[in-house]
Order: sequence, then structure tokens, then C-alpha cells
Amino acid sequence: MTADGDKPVFADDEVQSDVPTKRMMSWARNSTIYRLGRKMMTEKELFDAIARKAKEKFEDITPVQVKATAASAVTFAHEIGGLDDAAYAGIRTRSAVRGGKSKRVISQKLSAKGIDAEIAAVALEESNDLFAAIVFARKRGFGPFRRGDLDEKRKVKELSSFARQGFSFETGKRVFAMNRDEAEQLVLSGPD
Repeated sequence: MTADGDKPVFADDEVQSDVPTKRMMSWARNSTIYRLGRKMMTEKELFDAIARKAKEKFEDITPVQVKATAASAVTFAHEIGGLDDAAYAGIRTRSAVRGGKSKRVISQKLSAKGIDAEIAAVALEESNDLFAAIVFARKRGFGPFRRGDLDEKRKVKELSSFARQGFSFETGKRVFAMNRDEAEQLVLSGPD
């Protein structure tokens, strides 16, 4: 409060309140368009990015204004069709399976990105852990793609690696039981 009882006036001649200024809202829209033009994001990622940058950009922004600005950015992104967590989850899941990631690892990554558990479960229904395990084995030179002889120490090491990547013991054993031609054929046929 000033000496005459009025609310303090700030640099942009607007009284500080819990409602974001027009400048903040305009910046949030522009920032949303820029971010979504560069990469696909989840609601949580967009909200967090806008909130983080708003704190940096606007010196006197209140925590309530930060949340309101970020929430308006998410709403705007939905209005323009720029956010779709289900599509994001599906794309990330298919990509991760082709990269040799297990359902368990994919689920953890989707959760960390803010994808709802139900949406993640729907996306993971179409994933194929056996295909992903074969891709993983090919990348690491395990199982049917092994170049050297298999001794007990190497077998334990390879199966442990499968487990650390989130594959079940049964999936690891199935990959080990395959010959190279079977594994290559499954990889060529795709994850379906």
C-alpha cells in the first residue's frame, strides 16, 4: 500500500493481482504455439514448461498467476487441437517398442510425462514385449544374436540385463530359445 492507501502500481501500470495480465496471456499463447510447433507434448509437459518460463519472464508474477497462465496455455492448446495425450502415448509406445523397450519401462516413462494410467494402459495394449525383447537382444548381441560361446556367467549377465530392462524372465527365456533365423523373421515381420 502506498501512503495515500492505494494499491501499488507496477511498471506496466497494472495493479498486481491474482489474475494474469493481458501481456502474460498473450505471451502464453505465443509460447504454446511455438512449443507445440517444435515437438509433441503432454498436458503436464506444456503446463510445466509454461509455468517455469513465466516465472523467468515476469519478475512480479504471483504463484496464482503462474498457475492461471499455464492453465490457460493448456486450454488454448486443446482449443487449437495441439494436445492429445492418447495420441502422444500411442506414438511414444510404438517408437519405444521398435527401440527395444519393455512395457514396464514404457509405462514408467509415460507416467513420468504425465500420461493418465488409463490412457497409458490403452496404448500399451498394442505393444509386443517379445518383439521389443528381440530388438533389445539384437542391439546388445544377446541370445540368438550372440557372437561368442554361451557360458553360465554370460547367460546370467544377459538374463539379468533383460530383467533390468523390464522384461519378464519368461520373455528372456523365449528369446534365448530362438535361433537367429526365427528372431530375424520376427523382427522383419514387425511388432504386430
